Amino acid sequence: MAQVLEFKLPDLGEGLTEAEIVRWLVEVGDVVAVDQPVVEVETAKAMVEVPCPYGGVVTARFGEEGAELPVGAPLLTVAVGSVEPATEGGTPGEASGGATETESSGNVLVGYGTGAPAARRRRIRPAPVSSTPLSTPLSTPSSAPSSSGPGTEAGKAPALGAVDSQGPVAVVSPLVRKLARQHGLDLRQIAGTGRDGLILRTDVESAIRSVDGERVAGAASVPRSEPDASAERIALRGVRGAVAEKLSRSRREIPDATCWVDADATELMAARAAMNAGGAAAGAKVSVLALLARICTAALARFPELNSTVDADAREIVRLPGVHLGFAAQTERGLVVPVVREAHTRNVESIGAEIARLTEAARDGRLTPAQLTGGTFTLNNYGVFGVDGSTPIINHPEAAMLGVGRIVPKPWVHEGELAVRQVVQLSLTFDHRVCDGGTAGGFLRYVADCVEQPVMLLRTL
Repeated sequence: MAQVLEFKLPDLGEGLTEAEIVRWLVEVGDVVAVDQPVVEVETAKAMVEVPCPYGGVVTARFGEEGAELPVGAPLLTVAVGSVEPATEGGTPGEASGGATETESSGNVLVGYGTGAPAARRRRIRPAPVSSTPLSTPLSTPSSAPSSSGPGTEAGKAPALGAVDSQGPVAVVSPLVRKLARQHGLDLRQIAGTGRDGLILRTDVESAIRSVDGERVAGAASVPRSEPDASAERIALRGVRGAVAEKLSRSRREIPDATCWVDADATELMAARAAMNAGGAAAGAKVSVLALLARICTAALARFPELNSTVDADAREIVRLPGVHLGFAAQTERGLVVPVVREAHTRNVESIGAEIARLTEAARDGRLTPAQLTGGTFTLNNYGVFGVDGSTPIINHPEAAMLGVGRIVPKPWVHEGELAVRQVVQLSLTFDHRVCDGGTAGGFLRYVADCVEQPVMLLRTL
């Protein structure tokens, strides 16, 4: 007797709450092995191949390519044991009676586990919040009759999407709860559009937009014109959506300030040329980004205030013990920020090798969520785009970002005489809650001094 097991979209790590199905790797009726990748999904962080922890025959798939699924939603069902392959239109049946032994994997992603092969496993399904079809938001028509009782008025309909104040709220993501709390929303008044009425982040964001729209409508008396129907609409999904959300959150929550300075990078470029000339036979050449990264770790050792984050709920500044240095990288999928772990323990050569490795993985779309999260400070070299300056937006929840413009020949007063030197503009955007301008200016001045006189780094070697 076959046992039909349901494999749900696991937590892919780092607080991700949903993923988009990019490509199915199996069809209904296919036989899959334990830990065989069955679907390729795109999260807000990276492309991930999801392995199935069960071996058997695929009896159903949930979601078409391009659809977004929340964490915990069913991905597919697998018949384990003796079973005839199902057809595409078939509906899998639940196993009846006692469960048989199931082959499973111990190599699991975050949020689910199968452990060792287990016998007589039984799955308990939670009672659904509502029998309303998934395509229809949970709501109560205003004309629906309601019965009177303690705490209610006879003849009045309950609020839209209301849930019994004593019952559970259909929310699994702490990020969704926090977002609702930040905007003063009652989750019991929000209709969930997820499976069994699960409240998704999109539901909360829709409620936020609705509330904001009501405020604007009440304040403005001039009617707004509708957008041109022929205008192109591009969904904020995947990496682009994650970038939009992160930048918006940074602007909402962080009181940032920016300071900048021009620096003479002639000596830095000369030092790099000398390093590459002397070590060309040893391997990869030293990049300007690697030198700047090493300067940043030295500066953060002197000014640890900028290697921190703010716990707004606890009203505390959290000083972080290690430097995990993020660097901005432009790819075909958009802007990503890979992270060099333990950058404060690395020399220029080690940092350069890790930057090169992560950059190649970013361009190939092979970065994992873990490689794109956990940064404590970000270095942004926008000079590669041919621009001199910018006011970077902090990579939330970090406290600062250093921006670097292009290095170009410019007139410069050097040793009392006008000369043509290699000049670069450096800009620092910082969270004004973690420090004042004196600390930020000291950090930026130290970075500029190291750019102008790289020999200063010898003190930290």
